[in-house]
Amino acid sequence: MTTPVHALPIGERIDWLMELSRAHSASFCSPENHLARQRYLAEHNTQIIAMKCMDGRIHLPYVTQTPLGVIHPFRNLGGIFELGWPYLGDMLADSVQEAVSQGRRVLVIITYHYSKGARERGCAGFDCDRQAAMNHAFQIKSQMEKLFGTGHQTVYPLVCGFETDEDALVLHGSPEQVLDLSFVPVSRLEDMPAEIAALCPDMPGPVRRDLLPLVRGNIRHVSEIRHSDRELNIEHREWVICLGRGFDFLHAPNVALIIGPYSPDLSHPIRQAAGIIKSNMDNGRIPDDGFLLLSSAPYQEPGTQKARATLKSDFLSDFAAGVIRQDYPELARRMIIRAAILHWPERKLKVRGI
Repeated sequence: MTTPVHALPIGERIDWLMELSRAHSASFCSPENHLARQRYLAEHNTQIIAMKCMDGRIHLPYVTQTPLGVIHPFRNLGGIFELGWPYLGDMLADSVQEAVSQGRRVLVIITYHYSKGARERGCAGFDCDRQAAMNHAFQIKSQMEKLFGTGHQTVYPLVCGFETDEDALVLHGSPEQVLDLSFVPVSRLEDMPAEIAALCPDMPGPVRRDLLPLVRGNIRHVSEIRHSDRELNIEHREWVICLGRGFDFLHAPNVALIIGPYSPDLSHPIRQAAGIIKSNMDNGRIPDDGFLLLSSAPYQEPGTQKARATLKSDFLSDFAAGVIRQDYPELARRMIIRAAILHWPERKLKVRGI
């Protein structure tokens, strides 16, 4: 019987992770996938941004059967964001401005997650409180409307629950008005345009058209999950803390805790992530022979951009390692540090040890 990845020695786990990254880059750059992505974006030109939790289970391209590179993720502990954060606000505004200058609309999917089977499988960032997580998602939507307007004709913020037992999406027209895709059979795929229009009557037609493939993909995905023998990953088994940007290749559940570089106080999500890793070791969910701290910063072009990405990644790894050493000295002795830069056009990760 094959040993599951989380139970392997730390060296073998890291080798597996690096191979996953290489395979992702090769797949992303393959002629077939490149052309499929270009064709998809030509047919569906709405820019799709997802704001989501660092929990590795929340992988929207996988659960919506969407080509990689179409959905642009912003990740943080619990999906907790504040648009007043300078770096986050600037990045979001720049992303929207770039899309608008190309004549594109923007759909911002604001996610929260929970488990219908057990409360403790919910979001650790909100102490597994689904209502609190949902309330925060609507607060982000309200901030979006302050930033981009309430008419929703250019930027459409959509709150979306993510039920992790079956990977099902729950679309919100309001806190009370929902479309739970776990209850939609594959036989009703053709009804979805009318369902989305009823749920979100102010959503522009082109945005609705470009949301539709994600909705139909999720309905198909949930059906496939129900007919598979997938083990329900009921426990946290993460053994990697990722800090920065460029972790799209990490689509395996319960492997990594991914922290975006957005909050002015990065020490808080780093401490939370380290606490989860320590708990995983203490409770025997992963071996206690080590865990990986992986930082990453993307760049588009060589030269100054690449050099700056290297400095960013080094800073993030040094900062995170310092927080963990101060708050979890015993855990820090089992910490393996790697700093990476990511060539964004190829999604190619270059990693070095520290």
